[in-house]
Amino acid sequence: MNAKKILLALSALLLAAPITLAQGLSTLKIMAPASPGGGWDQTSRSIQTVMQDEGIVKPVTVFNVPGAGGTIGLAQLYNAKGDGSTMMTMGLVMVCAILTNSSKVDLSRVTPLARLTGEYEVLVVPAASPYKTMKDFAAAWKANNGLAVAGGSAGGTDHILLGLLAKSAGVDTKKMNYVPFSGGGEALAAVLGNQVAGAIAGYGEFEAQIKAGKLRLIGISAPKRQAGIDGPTFKEQGYGVELANWRGVVAAPGVSAADRDAMIAALDKMHASKAWQDTLKTRNWTDLYLTGGKYSLFLKLEAARVKGVLTDLGLVK
Repeated sequence: MNAKKILLALSALLLAAPITLAQGLSTLKIMAPASPGGGWDQTSRSIQTVMQDEGIVKPVTVFNVPGAGGTIGLAQLYNAKGDGSTMMTMGLVMVCAILTNSSKVDLSRVTPLARLTGEYEVLVVPAASPYKTMKDFAAAWKANNGLAVAGGSAGGTDHILLGLLAKSAGVDTKKMNYVPFSGGGEALAAVLGNQVAGAIAGYGEFEAQIKAGKLRLIGISAPKRQAGIDGPTFKEQGYGVELANWRGVVAAPGVSAADRDAMIAALDKMHASKAWQDTLKTRNWTDLYLTGGKYSLFLKLEAARVKGVLTDLGLVK
C-alpha cells in the first residue's frame, strides 16, 4: 500500500472513531430507587441480565437506593449530573411520590430514555355484588359517595385511577371513601370479606380470584381489551379513563446527546431481543416501549395529569 492510500485509510479511521464511541456503551450502572425484590429492582435486574447475556453492554451493575417512593434515589441521580453511564429505573409511582412527598427534585431536569413496561389496573367487586358493570357501580357511587373502595397507599396508582373514574362518573373526588392498604393482599382480603364495595389494583393482584369466580372484574384501565383477560375496558363502557402502572428509565441531568443516544441504542437492542420479549412473557409485563422525544412528552403530560388528579383528591395544593 502506497503512502497516499495509508494516509487515506488513517483519515477514515480517525473520522470514524468518534462515531463508533458515541454509538456504544462500555459499561452501565442501573439504579433501582427502592429495596431489593420490588418492581423497580426486578426491572433493573432484568435489564442487567438481558444486556449482558446478549452482549449489548458488559459489565452492567445494579445498585439500590430505597426510600420515599424513589425520590431519594432521584436526588442522588441529580448529583450524578453529566454521567453518561448511569440510568435509573422509575415509573408512575415516582411521579406520584414527587408530589405527595413535596420532593425538592422532580423529573423536569432528568434525561428521558425509555418507557419500558406497564400493568393495567382493574376495579373488582365480590362475585355476589349487585354491581355487574361500571354503569351499575357508578350509579351507586353517585348516590352514595361513601361507597368504600380499597386500594394501595393514598396518592398512589390505585388512588389515581379511582380519582379518574370518579371524575368521569361525576362523583365528588374529595368525598370519595378510599380505603388505603399497604399491600395488595390486604385490599384483596377486604373485598373478599365484603368489608368494601370494590377494590383497585393491578390485574395480577386479583387474577387468581377472578379466574376462580370469587371476584367480578368491572373494568380494566387499558386502551383496548387485553388478551387473556376476560373483561371490558372502562373506555368501552363510556368512561374515558386509561391508566398503566408503567416503568421506565431515565439518565442524569446534563447528559450529552451522544451519551443519551448510546443508552437509547442499547435499550433498542435489548427491546428487540428475543431474551427481552421472553422476559416480558415470563413476568407478565405489558410492552409499552417508547423512547426519545415521545417519551419526554409522555413524562410531561403524565406529570401534569397526576398533579391534576392529586389536587382534585385534596392531596396536593
